[in-house]
Amino acid sequence: MSDSPTAPASAPVPAVPPAPPVPAPVSAHFQSFLAFDYGRKRTGVATGNRLLRTASPQPTIKAEGDARFAQVEARIREWQPDALVIGVPLHPDGAPHENTRAAQKFARQLRGRFNLQVYEVDERYSTTEALSSGARDADAASACIILEQFLRSLP
Repeated sequence: MSDSPTAPASAPVPAVPPAPPVPAPVSAHFQSFLAFDYGRKRTGVATGNRLLRTASPQPTIKAEGDARFAQVEARIREWQPDALVIGVPLHPDGAPHENTRAAQKFARQLRGRFNLQVYEVDERYSTTEALSSGARDADAASACIILEQFLRSLP
């Protein structure tokens, strides 16, 4: 007879949801950021900096595929950000959906093409907030909201 206790053979293991990815820490030398509110046909753009913790809307990119990336590249050359910020949409309960995956794919493509750190931000309700504020360009205003939320989270 053994001294060690044994667990029941068929004890159910409780399902534990996977932990969300841990965001990369934001280096203190990262001061300027370019943010995107990704959409399939339009991508809102905003610039901002850590010191003022504010964002400014930039003209929305109205292009898809390679044409979109050509315009993103032009914005990166113009603003020379230290890092990029991408809004990632989620359902109200935090569950991902088709647009979540599309925004995350866009973030991966930006990392690969431009070799810049890309930070993902929960952008639930940013477009609703932009529209309710009366913004002329809801996509650019949403990018500002996303970037300001990110900047407020920095130490």
